[in-house]
Amino acid sequence: MSVSHTPPVHSAPLVESHDCHTAHFATRRLQSDTAIVTVQGQIDAANAADMIDYALRHAAELDCLVIDLSGVDFFGTAGFSALHTLNVRTAGENIGWVMLPSPAVSRLLRICDPDAALSVSDSVEAALSALQGGRPLLQLVPQPR
Repeated sequence: MSVSHTPPVHSAPLVESHDCHTAHFATRRLQSDTAIVTVQGQIDAANAADMIDYALRHAAELDCLVIDLSGVDFFGTAGFSALHTLNVRTAGENIGWVMLPSPAVSRLLRICDPDAALSVSDSVEAALSALQGGRPLLQLVPQPR
């Protein structure tokens, strides 16, 4: 019997990183099919699409994706639009994903996503647990943020 072991997030190897305008993106692989994309800085119209392109750069190899936005200090409406695009593209490629929002991201989600259609978690560990346990395809009753 084999047991799958996920290494701690900070010990996972850094696959790549990229600076884009006022943001920094980095990818760590926990397992061959699981990645954590960390975003820091500001997400706005100048780099929101780049954030999604970066996050999905290795999509063909992934089943699970965690987008760590906890280091984002400004998140414009273009960022929300990009998250919606990410949601559509990951659904089309059968990739489960969860985000870890910063206070700036949470503030915008309360306005733009009041029905909590986008998957949110408080920690990488909780996000990975949710992804490994599967997630419902349809949420009938909105959960408050």
